[in-house]
Amino acid sequence: MDNLKILVIRFSSIGDIVLTSPIVRCLSKQKPNCEIHFLTKQKFLPILQNNPYITKVFVLQEKRNMYQIIKQLKEENYNFVIDLQKNLRSQRIRFALRKKYVTFNKLNIKKWAFVHFKKNVLPKVHIVDRYFEAVKKINVVNDGKGLDYFLQEEDYIPSDALPISFKDGYIVVVVGAKHNTKQIPTDVLIEICKKIEGEILLVGDLNDRVKAIKIENAIGARVFNGCGNFSLNQTASLIDNSLGVITPDTGMMHIAAARKKNIISLWGNTVTDFGMYPYLPEHTEAKSYIFEVKDLSCRPCSKLGYKKCPKKHFKCMKQQDINKIVEIANTFRKDEK
Repeated sequence: MDNLKILVIRFSSIGDIVLTSPIVRCLSKQKPNCEIHFLTKQKFLPILQNNPYITKVFVLQEKRNMYQIIKQLKEENYNFVIDLQKNLRSQRIRFALRKKYVTFNKLNIKKWAFVHFKKNVLPKVHIVDRYFEAVKKINVVNDGKGLDYFLQEEDYIPSDALPISFKDGYIVVVVGAKHNTKQIPTDVLIEICKKIEGEILLVGDLNDRVKAIKIENAIGARVFNGCGNFSLNQTASLIDNSLGVITPDTGMMHIAAARKKNIISLWGNTVTDFGMYPYLPEHTEAKSYIFEVKDLSCRPCSKLGYKKCPKKHFKCMKQQDINKIVEIANTFRKDEK
């Protein structure tokens, strides 16, 4: 086909959508006459709106406009659908469009076996590479350039929005995560921040602000609480200007990877075997350091997360090697000099 119009489907969430960016880029570059549309949820539009490889973004507002969305998508007359969500809702859309499509193996049965029986039969393959297995059918291959997250000039925060001392560099600490059992506990974050040299920027949404205030009060002026103060894209710009990022398994981790930053990721109830660890390019100066409490018989307890630790001890986060985490974080500042 010389002229292609392709629909990519991924409804949520932040990290999962960022992880689709190599597919979009390679589609655009390897199929020069390809028009790429993307279907997602309304609240995740900022992740995609600056992407130069996407021609049009359709937004799904939960169940309220499913009929209208299907009608609009039918009018586009796509050649192909790439379903990277693979759930009942995306299946309904695929069937309604009646177009050729590809999807990917979510490995749900193998993940379920790992969670419930601690039997790990998962392939050692990142989810991005599984996405590329799906698009082999239309001769699209991985270019090895990692993830994308595009920002516009207006997304960047003015220098005076942070204290003047932050001009010499700062480390970003991600305070929250969607599920509590992915979050780094407050006391652990306080201990990490106390030992980190230099300035620290706390990022997250309004729900993380109370936790961030406790950290800020415990450390003092070299910590700036940005939770709830910045949009998603503004937060991405702050990550972009940082020395590196300390984060749990969450969307900000993938944004940091897309902006090619040094990453220290702390893993709680989830495990890297699920294939969602930081996906850096083949050739980059940025480094990814993964911290997990090994040999805990209860890990992984979920592929997503819980409100609280099912075992009530939360050892997967409370027993993290704080000294090693801090040692690596402090090298970010030294490497910059």
